[in-house]
Amino acid sequence: HTKLEMYQDQVFCFSPKGDLITMPQGATPVDFAYAVHSEVGDRCVGSKVNGRMGPLRSELQNGDQVEILTSKAQTPSPTWERFVVTGKARARIRRFINSQEKEQYLQLGRAILQRAFREEGYEFTEKALAGVLKVFKQLSTDDLTAQVGNGHVPARNVVEAVFPATRKRGDDKVIAIDQLRQKQGKNGARGKGDNSVAIKGLIPGMAVHYALCCHPLPGDRIVGIITTGKGVTIHTIDCETLETYADTPEKWLDVSWQVGSELADFHVGRIHLTVINEPGSLGTLSMVIGRNEGNISNLKITNRSREFFDLMIDVEVRDVKHMADIIAALRATPAINAVERARG
Repeated sequence: HTKLEMYQDQVFCFSPKGDLITMPQGATPVDFAYAVHSEVGDRCVGSKVNGRMGPLRSELQNGDQVEILTSKAQTPSPTWERFVVTGKARARIRRFINSQEKEQYLQLGRAILQRAFREEGYEFTEKALAGVLKVFKQLSTDDLTAQVGNGHVPARNVVEAVFPATRKRGDDKVIAIDQLRQKQGKNGARGKGDNSVAIKGLIPGMAVHYALCCHPLPGDRIVGIITTGKGVTIHTIDCETLETYADTPEKWLDVSWQVGSELADFHVGRIHLTVINEPGSLGTLSMVIGRNEGNISNLKITNRSREFFDLMIDVEVRDVKHMADIIAALRATPAINAVERARG
């Protein structure tokens, strides 16, 4: 065996000043940059290998002279994690990505909590969160806020922990029929609650629920399902859950949105998205929804890979057209790979 064969799993490269850098086989200019210094790696924007510009993901060969080009404005790219081979480079890139993501989750979580508190008539404060950190097994208010932002802790749970007297809600939004009043027609009824709207065909004396499987919005074609002891649950006409009631037509109730009624400010619709896994994606998503007059009331990451992550987001909108406008705006956003409305 020659000495070179003994080190075949390594690659030996040189800096412009002649310094020797030893790395694992398959190392790239990004690995080289982090081997020189962590800050050089963080600010790397390009490289010259043997005097020639080349891609950052190219594999270095024995004897290559590598010059790293840097910029103070540069930050680590999540795409680097896909091709670097050294532990130092991976750890530094992951650390940066985590810090960026937590900041996004913090901003999003704070906005969700502020609205959740406001809806119950309370003012959101950091001090209020500090008192329930043990309940959620978090070390700081920032940690808890970020957990709300990434969907691991529902904002509703936080409000109820801070204010135990807060009325608990079930899985569906319930509107008691004694809070409904007749409006515009014999069978038209409208709830007084913030999220109610006039519906034709309701049966007096029964409660009304909006199904969370399909999140019906004003403008959708809808149907009511009568459930003993529960009342009427409103579904969109294309909701997959309706298949379970195919053999019980007596439970179906012909209902529709009251034409010409004043719509409530907001109803909750649900969308599924696939977003590119890079710093700023969540912030962009939140900005697009806010710019189109929507509001994120809940968020949950359902799947994650190096390239993408899947989200389920509840958005407060006025009606089905408003939801369609938001979805169109999201589809036109480069950071978002796919978006569709949840249909049950």
